[in-house]
Amino acid sequence: VQLQAYGGGSVQAGGSLRLSCAASGHTLPTTMGWFRQAPGLEREFVAAFKWREYYAESVKGRFTISRDSAKNTVYLQMNSLKPEDTAVYYCAAGNRIILSALREGTAYDYWGQGTQVTVSS
Repeated sequence: VQLQAYGGGSVQAGGSLRLSCAASGHTLPTTMGWFRQAPGLEREFVAAFKWREYYAESVKGRFTISRDSAKNTVYLQMNSLKPEDTAVYYCAAGNRIILSALREGTAYDYWGQGTQVTVSS
C-alpha cells in the first residue's frame, strides 16, 4: 500500500484546511489514521477511522476524519485551527490494528509522506 498525503498549507488561526490521503496498490486498509509531529516534539495521534471515528482530545470537536472507499481516500477536515496545530501531518494505515492500539503509531504498517500545516496567530 502506498499512501500519498496532500492538502497542507498555511492558514491563520480560526481557519480551515482539509488533508487528503490517497491509497494505491491496495484497497483502503481497514484502519486509517492521522498523526502529527511538531518540531522538537514526538509524533502524536490525531484521528483514526476503524468502523467509526476516534480522536485525540486536543482536536475533538474541531477535526473530522472521513473515508471514501470508492476513491480509496481518507480525509481530515480541520476547522478552528490553532497555532498549536502547526506540525507535519502524516497519514497511516493498517489492516490488523486492534482498538486498544489505534493511537499507537507503531501499530500502523503503512505511512505516507508528511504534509506541513502551519497556523499563524
